[in-house]
Amino acid sequence: MTDATMTSKGQITIPAEIRAALGLNTGERVVFTQLDDGTTVMRAKTRSISELQGLLKPTDSKRRKPVATDSLGID
Repeated sequence: MTDATMTSKGQITIPAEIRAALGLNTGERVVFTQLDDGTTVMRAKTRSISELQGLLKPTDSKRRKPVATDSLGID
């Protein structure tokens, strides 16, 4: 287990072994999710929504409606 200390500005340095395990580099984002049991999960946000294009295949091609990602303002 590794611990870190929060500064007066609310900043925490992610320990080196955690950064390495998540593959985090300078400037990359992380996402925090609070679970109902009080646990907080931290995940590396390494994919943009545009990378997910074509990942899911529709079950019925007649119902397929493409969604434009460029207008969503998401990287």
